Amino acid sequence: MKLSIAKAADVLLGGGVIAYPTEGVFGLGCMPDDEDALLRLLRIKRRDPRKGLILIAANPAQLDGWIEPDGSALPAADAATPTTWIAPVKPHVSPLVRGGHAGVAVRLTTNPTAAAICNAVAAPIVSTSANIAGKPVARNRFVLRRQFEGVVDFIVPGDCGPASGPSEIRDLATGAVIRARAS
Repeated sequence: MKLSIAKAADVLLGGGVIAYPTEGVFGLGCMPDDEDALLRLLRIKRRDPRKGLILIAANPAQLDGWIEPDGSALPAADAATPTTWIAPVKPHVSPLVRGGHAGVAVRLTTNPTAAAICNAVAAPIVSTSANIAGKPVARNRFVLRRQFEGVVDFIVPGDCGPASGPSEIRDLATGAVIRARAS
């Protein structure tokens, strides 16, 4: 596992795109400050850049340079019911990450593989579901490999967590549900 995490970190820091397990689905990711990698990820996924992307982090401090006031404002994470929060964004965050939104979507990951990757790069990473826009999300390695092997730079081995699908999205300031939890 340590070798896979080290390879994922090398790929990310080198400008690559990876696929990796998260709490409920496989994700596609890159470094959020690498414009070329962000554009490539959006092309791979065929995602409208105005939709924005999610940043995941292993701990609140990794989000300090990305959201206002800082990562300590986020509620504790729960593996079975992951929540992504829309938080006020720092001015330097790319429009490719924010999309057409005033805030940025962030989540403290509870998946040990995803958290290890964030720790290995000492930063948050982009996390968007591993699927072509409008297609079903990859929840198992067979589907993931069929869609993305040879398309992304590295597929990190591991299993998704116990969540039943993509995370719920809520507004950090109001608690309002923006996307309901998958059932």
